[in-house]
Amino acid sequence: MINIMKTFLSDQEGAVTVDWVVLCAAVVALSAIGMNKIADNTLDLGGAVGTEIASQAE
Repeated sequence: MINIMKTFLSDQEGAVTVDWVVLCAAVVALSAIGMNKIADNTLDLGGAVGTEIASQAE
């Protein structure tokens, strides 16, 4: 039983996978935040353009 625990604790296999999962999760989270900002700014700009076009038509 002790040998199994020593082997388990010294085994580094899978550590790189955990690193990649954390890295990918961070990239996805930052992308979602960035897309949210871009969407907000696009909606604001679209509203301003629509208002300007409507005021020119009068």
